Amino acid sequence: MQQQTTYKKTPQLKYLAIVAVATSVILVFTVTPWNIVPTMVTEDVAIITVADYGCVGESSTGRSVVVPNCDAGVGDTVSATFYIPAGEINGYLEELDARQNPMVDAWDRSVSGTGFSP
Repeated sequence: MQQQTTYKKTPQLKYLAIVAVATSVILVFTVTPWNIVPTMVTEDVAIITVADYGCVGESSTGRSVVVPNCDAGVGDTVSATFYIPAGEINGYLEELDARQNPMVDAWDRSVSGTGFSP
């Protein structure tokens, strides 16, 4: 009598699907794409300069915003629509910075200069 040996092929597609799902879950919880995706914001900006292509204004968050086809003067306030990362609006970036630098508090951030204190 002769024994017959059969070989089963490993379920590669099943393992590949498990790895893909695990990688997706890890990326969603570590990268948090909803904090990176830009969000459209409309707000009043103060015009800081006038150029050939329009006006450049400063938003309440300190961003420079180009307003095309603008006939306002320096110091005027106009409404502008622009994109800003969602993490800047919802406080995610500040929370991330606080978690990465737990020993740096508000007093440490306000200190400027170099050198050692006595």
